[in-house]
Formats: sequence, C-alpha cells, structure tokens
Amino acid sequence: MANAKDSSFLNSKSKSSPNSSITSQQPQPQHGTTKILMAQEILRILPTLLSAASVAVTVTNNQTVFIFYLRFEAHFYYSPSLKFFVAANSVVAAMSLLTLILNFLIKRQASPKYYFFMLLHDIVMTVVLIGGCAAATSIGYVGQFGEKHVGWQPICDHVRKFCTTNLVSLLLSYFAFIAYFALTILSAYNSVFSSPKNLIKSTTPPPQPSQLG
Repeated sequence: MANAKDSSFLNSKSKSSPNSSITSQQPQPQHGTTKILMAQEILRILPTLLSAASVAVTVTNNQTVFIFYLRFEAHFYYSPSLKFFVAANSVVAAMSLLTLILNFLIKRQASPKYYFFMLLHDIVMTVVLIGGCAAATSIGYVGQFGEKHVGWQPICDHVRKFCTTNLVSLLLSYFAFIAYFALTILSAYNSVFSSPKNLIKSTTPPPQPSQLG
C-alpha cells in the first residue's frame, strides 16, 4: 500500500510539472520598457517644439537704431553665425517631427535595426544642435563684450532688445540640446537591450530540474 501511494504521488507531481513550466515560460509585461518608450516620445516632442520656437524667435527678431544720424538695422540675416544657428534648429525641428511621425506609424513593431537607426539620428541631431548653439554663443559674446584684440566694439549697448531676444532664442536651443542629449542616452539603452542576443536571454526559460522516475 505504501509503495502504491508513493507511486501515485510521484505520478501526480510529474503530471503537474509541465503546466508549471508552461506558466513560468509565459512572457511577463515589461513595464520598464514601456516607461522608456514613453520617456523617449516626450523627449522627442520637447526639442521639436523648442527648436521651432527658437527659429521663430530669431527670424522675427530685428531692431533699427540711429547712431550719429546713421541708420543701422540688426537682423539675423546679416550674421553668418546666426544664419547657421537658424539652419541647425530648422533641421532639428524638421527631422524630429519626421521621427515622431515614423514612431507613430511603426508603434511597437520596430526592429532592433530601427532602434539603432534612431540612435544614429539622435546623435547627429545632438551634434547639429550643439554646433548651432556654439556658433550663436560665439557671435553673441562678441556682440556683448566685443573683441579688443581686433578692434571689434560691442554693439549690444545700442541694440539691447535685439541681443536680449537672441539670448532667449539661444536658451531655447540649449534646452533642446539637453533634451536630445538625454534622448541619445535612452536610445542607446533601448538599442542595446533590444538586440536579438538580449531578447534570447530574456525569453529563454530557466533549466527545469530532472523529473523523478
């Protein structure tokens, strides 16, 4: 009788083990990945709006003053550095809007290659933004303080409104750069952890103990 009870207990245990292994192999919801994707979408919207606002502020900014009965007009088009600044922010705003549309169309069905492409895109946009910010910062410094070694005099004392408005535009662009820098870090994280090797590691079930009898 004891042997029969033991054998029936082992049989019932061995029958229930496949069901438990099946439930253990079921994929669990990845809340962390969803939060990262949401953060990426937010960080992609921010530089789009900030860069577009920076372009709008710079393009519409102008001031006319009279110095010794001479008429002077301050406008971004008269400075190659500010023209590059406007072009850089325009490219970033347009490309960011394009990637937002692509992400909306593809949604959750993106492949690891797509994540890698997005990483390269974010790196390029970050470099373009910091290049435009550096150009505008350099010409803004000269306009504010001048350059005594080459005889350039500061002009912001005469066109204070123009310089202040350009400073606001520059700050908007720097905020867009910070958002894209954070987005690049998240894109790198997403590209690495969405690779096929990591997906295989995450979905491979743990080894089951050998069944008795």
